[in-house]
Amino acid sequence: MNESKPRSRRWILLLGVVILLAVPAYIEIFLRRPVGSGPAGPAVASDPFESIWTDRRVLLFGIGDSVTRGLGAKSRSHTYFERLRQNPGDEYDDMKGKCLSVVLPNLTSENVAVSGSTSIEHLQTLQTQVTSFPDDVFGLVVMTTGGNDLIHSYGRRPPEEGAMYGATLEQAEPWIANFRERLNKILDGLNERFPGGCVVYVGDIYDPTDGVGDAPSIFLPDWDDGLAIHARYNQTIRDVASTRDNVHVVSLYETFLGHGSHCRQFWRAHYDHADPHYWFYDNIEDPNDRGYDAIRRVFLNEIVRTRSQLNKQQTGPSPATLTSVR
Repeated sequence: MNESKPRSRRWILLLGVVILLAVPAYIEIFLRRPVGSGPAGPAVASDPFESIWTDRRVLLFGIGDSVTRGLGAKSRSHTYFERLRQNPGDEYDDMKGKCLSVVLPNLTSENVAVSGSTSIEHLQTLQTQVTSFPDDVFGLVVMTTGGNDLIHSYGRRPPEEGAMYGATLEQAEPWIANFRERLNKILDGLNERFPGGCVVYVGDIYDPTDGVGDAPSIFLPDWDDGLAIHARYNQTIRDVASTRDNVHVVSLYETFLGHGSHCRQFWRAHYDHADPHYWFYDNIEDPNDRGYDAIRRVFLNEIVRTRSQLNKQQTGPSPATLTSVR
């Protein structure tokens, strides 16, 4: 009797079982990026929304790129800017009554953010399209800037300032220095346009690769110095903000770790066991609807923490010394 044939059949059967199990596992862990459902991001406390913060006129002012414009949200009312201002009709139960219009009865809003724009264009927008507001209006400014400087033009063209994808760190050094100067000019310009005072909340730049830096996982060409340049841009935002008492960094970078291209890979350092889902839109660079919920929450928590500044007056051309709620 030939025993090799049954043995061969067993090996073929075993191989088939392995393939049957391995292919779905590979798809689930490396390719599938489910967005999940329900609330996303940190909790927001109820107590701060039980009384009015100030009766003064406050303008919620948005400036920056597509994140502040809201590209990727399922409706205008679901952008982080609008959810800060007013709860949508289908608001999650845990966030009902937690928005700025509840505690700022004389709140108005204006959003000049433009999808696809860079920090170069943000300065131009401020200088050419935004005039000074009345001196009895306090500015509550939310801003996202710099992300498009990094990701454009997706490796399709040689890197340049404002579209530096693929650059070496050495190439990027002068562009990073210019970003610092530009950010300072933007913040100076905002102070000038709000003679009644303002407080600025600027988001840092998230990473769709969850800190891994493997650009092909988000369908882009390899970029050896991408993480290093990204980190320098974020450090620039933090450094500039640290010199101004009325500017606060909202950490989108930390908030989104674990919700990018590696969201299903349980062995990663930033894997989120409670919510292992993808918070990015189809274009990779903008949030999806749940991502905007998370952004709204981290912005709102920082605004709550520093809300005493809404009653402070600007005393001169440079940022006033203000006291934050701790």
